[in-house]
Amino acid sequence: MNSAAVSCAAIALGLLTLAEPSRAQVASPPATAECKFADGKTVHVDYASPRMRGRKIFGALVPYGEPWRAGANEATTFVLSTNVNVAGKDVPAGSYTIFTLPTQDAWTLIISKQTGEWGVPYPGQEYDFARVPMKVSKLPAPVENLTIAFDQDGKSCTMRLDWETTRASVQIDEKK
Repeated sequence: MNSAAVSCAAIALGLLTLAEPSRAQVASPPATAECKFADGKTVHVDYASPRMRGRKIFGALVPYGEPWRAGANEATTFVLSTNVNVAGKDVPAGSYTIFTLPTQDAWTLIISKQTGEWGVPYPGQEYDFARVPMKVSKLPAPVENLTIAFDQDGKSCTMRLDWETTRASVQIDEKK
């Protein structure tokens, strides 16, 4: 093989190693969820979606009784383009970070005023805007990928976090 062919092969191999990995190869790919109210205003969530990969999640990888970033990598963002009521707590339009506090019997959604941080460590209660209870239920089958999604019903959005065999959800109402 001539030296030009070897050089070209080496360059091509180098470029392949620098190329962005496909989404299927990323351990916790970026994901979004959004609920749009009738007036076009939104609740928007950006998060990284980790995979179970055979691991026990709640009570192991995600310990009970400790704040969890509700995703992987960067902190999970919670951006409101309108004032809302989250499970009875008024939250003004703005950008927040969300965490959860899972236990075996109940979950709490933590809406933090601290933004722009990596997902861990939890910044602390002094940055909490609100803590609200979440409804917890068991899913009929395991969910491999953490999924945050919204169910919309008129002026309400129910945000749900599904992973492993657990669903934690909270109702969000637009304030007028």
